[in-house]
Amino acid sequence: MKTLIQKIYVEEHHSFACRTYRTPDFETAWHKHLECELILITEGNGTALIGDYIGEYKEGDVYFLQGEVPHWFRKQEKQTIGSAIVIHFLTDFWGDRFLSLPEIKPIAKLLAQNNTGIQLEGDLSHEIATMIRRLESAEGMDRIQLLLNCMLKISLSAEQKVITMACSTTNSSAENSVIEAIIDYSFKHFLNPISLNEIAAITNMSVPAFCRFFKRNIKKSYLDFIKELRIGHACKLLRDTDRAILDICYNSGYNSWANFSKQFKVVLNLTPSQYRRQHKK
Repeated sequence: MKTLIQKIYVEEHHSFACRTYRTPDFETAWHKHLECELILITEGNGTALIGDYIGEYKEGDVYFLQGEVPHWFRKQEKQTIGSAIVIHFLTDFWGDRFLSLPEIKPIAKLLAQNNTGIQLEGDLSHEIATMIRRLESAEGMDRIQLLLNCMLKISLSAEQKVITMACSTTNSSAENSVIEAIIDYSFKHFLNPISLNEIAAITNMSVPAFCRFFKRNIKKSYLDFIKELRIGHACKLLRDTDRAILDICYNSGYNSWANFSKQFKVVLNLTPSQYRRQHKK
């Protein structure tokens, strides 16, 4: 198991890191780092776990994560390729005097939003994706200028949504191994009934101790975590297939239409049929 704290390597002639991570290097499990992260997904799709957020990611998605926000981009299929261009930088690499300039105030405000993760949307997402691709091969002052333009455009745009404001956590390597084991087991079995006794057993904890441990680290209850995994699976089927909604209900870990419909609306504030109409490809 990898440790929770990831060390980011920066070349001597650069002030921040920008490189492509592709399978198998893309498969970094639940982790965090001091650096802020601007990430463009270039291949693959799957589930993004970012702080207390669970949602799908796909090619072309762009995220900005504050330092210390734990995250894991977990591929949909083991045999598929996962790839992303990732920019890592410390908030103070610009220098405090630079961030105090009035022209840089929007960027400074964005960087001050601790424990936050955002996903870019619309034209902003496409524009930042283009600049990230250019930045990967840029050198010298062009790198600084491109990153500065990225952060300025993000800080001034409304085409973004905050997906997490979860507090960061400090875990030992042993605790992180337990978190990874829980998440891995959950992804393999979430379409089947999972009891708290069952999931607590793999951690060698009592049910109350497990519930406290999970809530402290993932910022939500385990039952809510499983619910969001199942609803996310249902959303993918609603968008990508023509299967009957009742069939999707039973293939998403639910054995009751009433419960599925209720939980779907709790998570997305839409009925399954409304979601399909809005998102059908």
